[in-house]
Formats: sequence, C-alpha cells, structure tokens
Amino acid sequence: MSIAREHELHHRRRGRNIGVGLILGALIALVFGLTLVKIGRGDFAVPQPGAAVQMQEAPNDN
Repeated sequence: MSIAREHELHHRRRGRNIGVGLILGALIALVFGLTLVKIGRGDFAVPQPGAAVQMQEAPNDN
C-alpha cells in the first residue's frame, strides 16, 4: 500500500490551525508583556485595607 496524497481539505485545515495558533500566541505574548511592564513600573501594589474605608468616608458634595 502506498502513501496517499494529502487531501486539499487537510491542507486548508492545517493553514487555518497555524493561523489560529499564531494569533493565540501573539495574544498570550501581549498579555505577558503588558504584565511585565505593569509590574516593572511599580503600578502593581496591594491595596491597603484602610484605603477603601477612607474612600467611603469622603464627604458627598451633593
């Protein structure tokens, strides 16, 4: 039995899978890069427990 030639449908499906994989990889790289930038700039800070209370106690101007 000889090796069968690949069907055209498989060729199209492989191309689509590669495209989806590249887009998914780019999205993951973008999120990872943004995370590194945010942490590196020092914006990543644990909120203080009293900060939420202070915001609630602020006077209302209405």
